[in-house]
Amino acid sequence: MKIEKELHNTGGFINLDLLAKQVVEGYISGMHKSPFHGFSAEFAEHKIYNNGESTRHIDWKLFAKSEKLYTRRYEEETNLRCHLIIDNSASMHYPMIVKQDRQHLNKIGFSVLASACLMEILKRQRDAVGVSIYSDEFEFYAPERSGERHHHMLLNKFDEVLRSDKVRRSTDTYTYLHQIAEKLKRRSLVFLFTDMFQEDTDEEKLFEALRHLKYNRHEIVLFHVMDQKKELEFDFENSPRRFTDVETGAEIDLYSENIRNTYREEVKKYLENLKMQCARYRITYVAADINKNFENILTTYLLEKQKFG
Repeated sequence: MKIEKELHNTGGFINLDLLAKQVVEGYISGMHKSPFHGFSAEFAEHKIYNNGESTRHIDWKLFAKSEKLYTRRYEEETNLRCHLIIDNSASMHYPMIVKQDRQHLNKIGFSVLASACLMEILKRQRDAVGVSIYSDEFEFYAPERSGERHHHMLLNKFDEVLRSDKVRRSTDTYTYLHQIAEKLKRRSLVFLFTDMFQEDTDEEKLFEALRHLKYNRHEIVLFHVMDQKKELEFDFENSPRRFTDVETGAEIDLYSENIRNTYREEVKKYLENLKMQCARYRITYVAADINKNFENILTTYLLEKQKFG
């Protein structure tokens, strides 16, 4: 069955669960080419061995295959609590796409599908996941839980986000990160999907909120979701164009070539500062181009999980 064709016919991620499963299966099957070689077949049944732990449950057969030490996991174990945060402001719905599929995603579509893929991995490993969604208000919060009912409730919420009216909504990300930080009481691995566009440009407030998230020893990963070709490189045809701010409605007419170099320089400085601030506060920064696949997202998860213990 052609998943992309089915999505096109139904007008969206009608079977987000199946699509996420296929992305994850494809990723796992390719893990023999990655630094995680030897881990894929035992993906849900093992965890990496940490010095000082009991050696009683080390899987020596797996060690012979991978030359890495893993211990067996048990059904009742929930070793990780993960919280996914999604920015649903108007700028995240760029570019405007009527029917999304794996090859044609806007920023919110990419974030939702990436989150569904992370949830699929967490479900397979019997780990707990929670979700927060914000725009110009705190739209949704679900605490970290595991289980099929919880999993499908979150998928239904993602589908609702994709199908909602795309009204102009700006956001002050830091306001909602503070609120989320107050709700996360137990140490978690936190993934934030955002394009970093916000009404208030005071970056210090944003990083104060991210530091607040780290207060309870949470590990933070910032997935900077972007359309690299358009938003970073400003790759538009050099003809008269009207550019509209999707959050405020402000408009400007110009030739793209007249400002392209200046635009790129400003974006470059902004990104360099953003990465520097993330490094300063030990926040993992990951560029997430919506025109690329999800390998970078899933590999980041595996690397962060290994460090989390």
